[in-house]
Amino acid sequence: MSKIKLLHSLLNEKGLMKKITMFLSLFVLLSVFLVSCLSVYNNVVQTLPENVRKIYVKPFINTTTQFGLEAKFTSEVIEEIISDGRLSFVNTEADGDAILTVTIVRYVLQPLTYDVNMLPEQYKLWVVASVSLIDKYNNVPLWTELIEGIHIYKDIIKSRCNYNVDMFDGMTEEDAREILWQKISRNIVRRIVKAFNSVTSMSEKEVSA
Repeated sequence: MSKIKLLHSLLNEKGLMKKITMFLSLFVLLSVFLVSCLSVYNNVVQTLPENVRKIYVKPFINTTTQFGLEAKFTSEVIEEIISDGRLSFVNTEADGDAILTVTIVRYVLQPLTYDVNMLPEQYKLWVVASVSLIDKYNNVPLWTELIEGIHIYKDIIKSRCNYNVDMFDGMTEEDAREILWQKISRNIVRRIVKAFNSVTSMSEKEVSA
């Protein structure tokens, strides 16, 4: 009887060892697969093509109900490209190697806090833009991405009424927009020249083959 129990115990141990071996094999295969996927992803072009050195910026399009956003935003991106200096800005599409197109698709001003009279006191301004960089010679998008900007601020009028002008960052909605244009413009230029293969939290960038 003891021999039978011993044999049964050995069989159980062998079965357990077999399961462990299978699990380890699957783990190794999965690890190899993930590494190979990362290698393929990293082999996608990380920087701009050599022929793209001059950028033409098309006048931005605004599809939101907030009037007059596009002109200032366009100017801010152009200023950022010139200030960055790694690419040349050109005034005509014919002179450019690539074309930057931007469409403002969302503009949301959301009250966050209220005063004792239930009037808005603190706001969140949220802007989303659809950005594409197009290879002019091949007429294909090098990438397309949704880029967002968020700024939280306290209304300047409320700050003055509460004698807290220097507290937080009391400002007007227009002031908050100026800050957002600067933030998003820096992000767009960074995407073009430094993080060509990056992915935002909002959408995957589509990189042309």
